[in-house]
Amino acid sequence: MLFSDSLWIWRNPQKALALVEVQNWDLVQAAINEGHGLVMLTPHLGGFEIIPRVLAQHFPATILYRPSRQAWLNEVVEEGRAYPNMHFVPTNLNGVRQMTRALTRGEAIGILPDQVPSGGDGVWVPFFGRPAYTTPLPARLANRNNTPVVMFTAKRKGFGEGWLMQATRLPPFSEDATIGAAELNAAIENAVLVAPEQFIWSYNRYKHPSGAELPPNS
Repeated sequence: MLFSDSLWIWRNPQKALALVEVQNWDLVQAAINEGHGLVMLTPHLGGFEIIPRVLAQHFPATILYRPSRQAWLNEVVEEGRAYPNMHFVPTNLNGVRQMTRALTRGEAIGILPDQVPSGGDGVWVPFFGRPAYTTPLPARLANRNNTPVVMFTAKRKGFGEGWLMQATRLPPFSEDATIGAAELNAAIENAVLVAPEQFIWSYNRYKHPSGAELPPNS
């Protein structure tokens, strides 16, 4: 269903936007009005692909993504995700620099926080009670300039009925990378519990990336 949602959103963006019920938008607008940009977090749940399109209706968004190793699939995804006011950057140093510049301009950036980072780029912290290699990037970017962080979910309604998009502003992350990553995972857990049956559990959140140290007590 999640894959079907994504394909339909890519091919029918205006129809998809018409089927989104947005809650707590005042919270999002207030955060962006602070002038420090916005860190937008969207786990792989429900119609998550609709979330940056909703934001792009109001302000520019730079989205971090991991290119596929298969060129043909990468082309399909990039073509499907293309949308006005949305700029996609790869998960490398250049992409992070572009996201930093976007925040400096007071724009939004988007990160899929439940993706496993490359070896050496993450820390081991609990996720639903098990060690998971987790990115400290959202906390690091937010803490540079007191940038507000908002967790978004797009819970699927009945078949063909659209999505309920909800926003939750998160408290500031710890400056400590490990503590900040643990706080991030706790926020992702709360987001998943909005609709656990719509989360992409098939993704191996607990894998050990090449080059990463072993998890503690392994």
